[in-house]
Amino acid sequence: MAETHTKILFRYYSDLLEDTVVETMWAEIIDLEKGIFKLDNIPFFGPLIATDDIFYAEFDADEETLVYRKTIESFGNSILQVVILEKGFDKEIIREELKSINCASEGLNETLFAVEVLKVTDYSIVKNLLNQYELQEIIEFAEPCLSEKHRTDLLKN
Repeated sequence: MAETHTKILFRYYSDLLEDTVVETMWAEIIDLEKGIFKLDNIPFFGPLIATDDIFYAEFDADEETLVYRKTIESFGNSILQVVILEKGFDKEIIREELKSINCASEGLNETLFAVEVLKVTDYSIVKNLLNQYELQEIIEFAEPCLSEKHRTDLLKN
């Protein structure tokens, strides 16, 4: 991964944690000299960026690494956060259901995971699935980075 990808530091306020978060994520190098990269990770805590988005990062002397500065182009994917509320509930059950409808996810710990909803996926199907678990008080979920395309999916129903 090292030749085509690099790690980028993201510093942002997380509504989920109600605090400033530092997260390091992999990005594909588009133009290193111009500082242009494409996100190749699922963010955990909710910056306003999703997988495949193009962004600008520059070397920060204080941080001693490349640091995210701004999103240049949104690809149309969305990122969700899911928190398991029911003690002992196996989050892999929901992650497998999401995977079956083309949504990858990354677990942070036993109770939190982030979900990537690809642009081609009908978001109303994803939201209906998560709403069912939320109604049973098994989970709560947030939509920190919901693309315009996925907002439109919800208006169709």
